Amino acid sequence: MTAGGPQAAAAAAGTTSRAQRPTPGDGGATAAEVPLYAKREAIYQKEIQGPFQRLRAVTLFVLAGIFLVGPWLRWGERQAVWLDVPARKFHLFGLTFWPQDFIFLSWLLIIAAFSLFFFTALAGRLWCGYACPQTVWTKFFMWIEWLTEGDRNQRIRLDRGPWTREKILRKAAKHAGWLALAVVVGTTFVGYFLPIRDLLPRIASLQLGAGEWVFLAAASLALYGDAGWMREQICIYACPYARFQGAMFDQSTLTVFYDRGRGEPRGHRSRSADYRALGLGECIDCGLCVHVCPTGIDIRDGTQYQCIGCAACIDACDQVMDEMGYPRGLVRYTTEEALAGQPTRILRPRLVAYGAVLAVMVTVFAWALWHRVPLAVDVLRDRARLYRQTADGAVENVYTLKIMNKDQRTHAFAIGVEPADRFVLDGPRDVTVAAGAIVDVPVRVRRPAESEAPPSARVTFSVRAVDAPALLVREESRFLGPRPPGT
Repeated sequence: MTAGGPQAAAAAAGTTSRAQRPTPGDGGATAAEVPLYAKREAIYQKEIQGPFQRLRAVTLFVLAGIFLVGPWLRWGERQAVWLDVPARKFHLFGLTFWPQDFIFLSWLLIIAAFSLFFFTALAGRLWCGYACPQTVWTKFFMWIEWLTEGDRNQRIRLDRGPWTREKILRKAAKHAGWLALAVVVGTTFVGYFLPIRDLLPRIASLQLGAGEWVFLAAASLALYGDAGWMREQICIYACPYARFQGAMFDQSTLTVFYDRGRGEPRGHRSRSADYRALGLGECIDCGLCVHVCPTGIDIRDGTQYQCIGCAACIDACDQVMDEMGYPRGLVRYTTEEALAGQPTRILRPRLVAYGAVLAVMVTVFAWALWHRVPLAVDVLRDRARLYRQTADGAVENVYTLKIMNKDQRTHAFAIGVEPADRFVLDGPRDVTVAAGAIVDVPVRVRRPAESEAPPSARVTFSVRAVDAPALLVREESRFLGPRPPGT
């Protein structure tokens, strides 16, 4: 792909979103206008080694390993991490979440959003470059591509050359590797929903149902098309983060910059030449920073929303600087303030606000999760008959208690009614509920004739585990009765 990547296609595209403002750190130069959509051009990324790429490789392998090992972990008699959709339960090690626990998922998503805000304001697109699933699996697909077709120049020659036996074999090996990895990852993904120890034998014996085959094929083909074919198009056009991340940047955000003050004017020269005498900067215009970029941009054009902060251009440029005998850091992680010779403010109002909100939310979430009671009780009043009055003047209401045991073991529960001096419980006073089960318990609550309770009053049902007194839930309802004569 030519230097500038998707931006180079802007000249050929007739419609652009808007003129770009001067990009930070580029000395006031205006970036090329970016089309709303540009047809994908093949990006022949060059493999590069360096400290940041080694860090990325370790991170990617750790994250991929966690994903692949996750469904194989056991917790007692079941899978440790299991999204049991048919039973509407989510098992996470010793915890089981039900639809009634949706608040925890919502809370977790909000925490994730604030974490993204905090780390983006602090150090740019760290998530995109080092931890995003799109980045993780695309990098593995690229490694397969490098292994089967060679590095950048070899792949360019292969694609531009005629269809020979070698080309067919290399292309077939690449796509076979891609499909094999996609099937492994897709099967693992499905294994979080269907127990993987049962899933694999059923796949081998072709005993999956039609819906399960569709689920498996969709998960595998989605990864194959995403990481194999679409790649940077997902980051540029499909991912909303690329569009709004600029709102979280400021002059103190640490991100990848090209130092124009050192590098310009760029130009070729011999290693022994005095570039200052030639009126040149330290950039030798080798284009290596473009060749190693996974999205095909030229970092020398200033900060761009396509940049995922992977630091491949930093490692590439540092190697060139070492070969030329120049100081490293022509392309580096830095801030606009540092480039302008100003001190960088790490603690600033935006970052402090994000951090404070994030810390409070994480603390409260952890406290709520720790004190979560794995028991739910719903009280349903019999609406067919509001109340019944007995011959001795007592008044009765009928209820159904839906007791949900969200714990990992069976419990015997004692049922009570409060206030005990006004109401009497008629019906089962204890019930055994298996782990993960829901039991309906019909009960009657009687108000004796001599009770001084008003016609309509609050009644509280208590459900407590006999073997675990801390497992207690109180649920309120209304008790209805006739109005006294003359009112």
